[in-house]
Amino acid sequence: MEKYFRHLHDQFGENLTGHGSGIAPMSHTKLWAIGGGKGGVGKSLVTANTSIGLALMGYKVVAIDLDLGGANLHTTLGMPIPDKTLSDYVTKKVNNIEELIIPTKIKNLSIISAAQDELGMANLKHTHKNKILTSLREINADYVLIDLGAGTSYNTLDFFISADKGVLVVLPEPTSIENTYRFIKSVYYRRLKLIEDLLDIQPLLHQAMNAKMTNTQATPTDLVKKVYELNPDMGAKLQSEISKFQPKLIINQARSQSDIDIGFSMKSICKKYFGIDMDYIGYLDYDASVWQSVKKRRPLLMEFPNSRLVGNFDKIIHRLLEFS
Repeated sequence: MEKYFRHLHDQFGENLTGHGSGIAPMSHTKLWAIGGGKGGVGKSLVTANTSIGLALMGYKVVAIDLDLGGANLHTTLGMPIPDKTLSDYVTKKVNNIEELIIPTKIKNLSIISAAQDELGMANLKHTHKNKILTSLREINADYVLIDLGAGTSYNTLDFFISADKGVLVVLPEPTSIENTYRFIKSVYYRRLKLIEDLLDIQPLLHQAMNAKMTNTQATPTDLVKKVYELNPDMGAKLQSEISKFQPKLIINQARSQSDIDIGFSMKSICKKYFGIDMDYIGYLDYDASVWQSVKKRRPLLMEFPNSRLVGNFDKIIHRLLEFS
């Protein structure tokens, strides 16, 4: 993949064409959501450069900024503020979401931006959220990558849940790690509460949701055991749904081996506490070139093709494709 980044670096600023790999198009659109519990952890960085990597491999990619009220994905991709945004689709100024798609200078890669100045977009109505969710599947692309906002609002959780693959970006620092666990917990229970077959155990779900993670006597794994004792069939359904939740984890700004190892620790804790198999798909080295590329308004991997991040993203993208 590095040769593609080098090629683009040489050409960037002109009418880039890139090189496809001859990979056959996907039979249907795949949605990947990139989220996390805290702002400033690098979600847009991961979304932008993963999108670039997929596009260079020959896939048709649309990157969507769903950080409603705080959109900046276009900046990470080195683009000006788009004239049309999701706000125009929600307010019916445009009828088809594909009218919002803006090509980038990289072949196979386009972008849809969120609103820049409409406060109402940060608190989407249920009907508007469903409209966007439905439309994402109709976009003519192999992969649609969704850059989510911070926090645990139902909008953010539901977009993460609706994706084929959910990726969590974490910084190796206490606040980010704690917020990520909170995000996982919120997604975990939000997902279970939306499943009609599990309505009969909502009181138990509510009780477990409100338990602190430090309470080793009220973990989600204990919840499964309890449900199995009360109703084996319901317990089997619950276990089946839990097994489908397999988020992917990326540690960003790793400076040391101990930072890298945080990913393995989080994977182990999620298995023990939630009973879920979280995939630790890689880490991104700390590199000052990140803020330099943002300052220059040019994509990181185009501006600094020789950085260690090229190799980091190469490994992460291939790991993500393994799970497709």
